[in-house]
Amino acid sequence: MFQNQEITKGIFYVGVNDRQKHKFENMLPLPYGVSYNSYLIVDEKTALVDTVDIGMGDIFIEKIQSQLQGRSLDYLIINHMEPDHSGSIKLIRKYYPEMIIVGNNKTLSMVEGYYGVTGNVLEVADGETLSLGTHKLQFHLTPMVHWPETMMTYELTEKILFSGDAFGCFGTLDGAVLDRNMNVDKYWDEMTRYYANIVGKYGAPVQKALKKLTPLDLNYICSTHGPVWSEYITEVVDMYDQLSRYETKEGVVIVYGSMYGNTELMAETVAQGVAESGIKDIIIHNVSKSDPSVIIQDIFKYRGLIIGSPTYCNELYPEVDSLLGKIELRGVKNHVFGCFGSYTWASAAVKRLTSFVETMKWPSAEVTVDEKQGLKVDNYQSCLELGRQVATMVKNYVSDPSHCG
Repeated sequence: MFQNQEITKGIFYVGVNDRQKHKFENMLPLPYGVSYNSYLIVDEKTALVDTVDIGMGDIFIEKIQSQLQGRSLDYLIINHMEPDHSGSIKLIRKYYPEMIIVGNNKTLSMVEGYYGVTGNVLEVADGETLSLGTHKLQFHLTPMVHWPETMMTYELTEKILFSGDAFGCFGTLDGAVLDRNMNVDKYWDEMTRYYANIVGKYGAPVQKALKKLTPLDLNYICSTHGPVWSEYITEVVDMYDQLSRYETKEGVVIVYGSMYGNTELMAETVAQGVAESGIKDIIIHNVSKSDPSVIIQDIFKYRGLIIGSPTYCNELYPEVDSLLGKIELRGVKNHVFGCFGSYTWASAAVKRLTSFVETMKWPSAEVTVDEKQGLKVDNYQSCLELGRQVATMVKNYVSDPSHCG
């Protein structure tokens, strides 16, 4: 029934789109959906590279069977064991009981642990190869990009890197699979959001993987999410390099929480100060409205971060506090910081924000603004000055080379 798209000679896309799921990992919104990518190599031997979420398993099996046309499936290559990519292993084994599952030591233990599947396995080590006939596969272990078992598979004949989650992004594939056959504009921010929220903690392992993969000549990158990259390989690799080095652009993200508008007015005033100093990229997020994944995406992109919060039950506004935890978890580097807050009878928010920046070890503006009740003239001017100071720091900032992994 299915006519699968051929990426290059003997290598077919057999992945699926998920347009139903609201949140990836039950956390991250999917305004454009998401694809689960899988690839079938048809040669003297046949090999499937990764699987798909079990919720799409029936369509997936039909796509494989349509391409194989009665042939057996000899190998299943597993680059990554997250269930959105490994979820159909048990199902495929039922259809192809003689299929050999190929993975590294950590992978194979997870196959048994998740799905109770054992037997007919081939354990591979870093640099080992597997011949399918014309196509030859070489395995490159890339631990903690972004799980301990992750690896990438390089097809030497057509020079294809099956990269697992690396170089992936949110967004369905809407008819075309190859980047050169589509408008890729929507994928760039979705790649940043994907990286920042899922891979972001693991900048150093990503840098090691990039160095390891540098000698490989690449005609295609086949990730497990998003387009097959061919025309834009340089841009995609450069983006991962920059993100994993926490390299930021000149710009300021202002994040605030506000119950009755007083802290919001402070945020607007701070933004005016930033703009007066010549910064053009200013992004303002209300934590009660903006999704945290989008805020984190923008924080990864821009060098300046200014956070404002009212005092709430002698603590930070809850959504602000939650965001700080997400930033700390990802070990974000190469930023400059400013903070402001408001309170009615007891001040705590600015103290908490100051403690946060000390933990992050970022340079911080000398000016902090802590307003009791409504914004007064003196603190209005201080908010403008806070914005100006952070803007100047952003322009003059020199990144720490020790942050490059």
